[in-house]
Amino acid sequence: MDFLKLTRIADGISDVAGYIAKWLVLLACAVSAGNAVVRYLFSYSSNGLLEIQWYMFGGIVLLGAAQTLRLNEHVRVDLLYSNVSDRTRLWIDIFGFTFFLLPVMGYLVSLTWPFFYNSFKSGEMSMNAGGLILWPAKLLLPLGFSLLFLQGVAELVKRIAALTGKLRIDTHYEAPLQ
Repeated sequence: MDFLKLTRIADGISDVAGYIAKWLVLLACAVSAGNAVVRYLFSYSSNGLLEIQWYMFGGIVLLGAAQTLRLNEHVRVDLLYSNVSDRTRLWIDIFGFTFFLLPVMGYLVSLTWPFFYNSFKSGEMSMNAGGLILWPAKLLLPLGFSLLFLQGVAELVKRIAALTGKLRIDTHYEAPLQ
């Protein structure tokens, strides 16, 4: 089985989730601005409009995380990473994915799936007047963590392939401006 082909599938899934997250940014801004205009012009406000903004923010973060990892734009401890060779960077990534990212994401999926499922089964609603159903927001948790787990596996496979010479990975990392 060619695992590198599977990484391209994971990359594609992350790209779709990232595309949705990008549009959620614009949509959240539009809802926020619309809510402010309606509140000041017509003295009307809705808890549902406020809650949907939180749902979209959750979608932005949780759906965009996998693509952020794929694009190598995630936060890392550059104290070590910026001063070592490309090969050592690959080993640092392999260690980090194997012992930190994948176990934590697997654990978070196992914790958040029942949290979502119980909400879905019960039809749980917000306790705020005019609030929304809660399970779509809660679904973002196991979905986002699963996407990040999947992309983590893909990145692990890519790093191993790079170590064996089957793939070239740009390990260049620029620390964010402070």
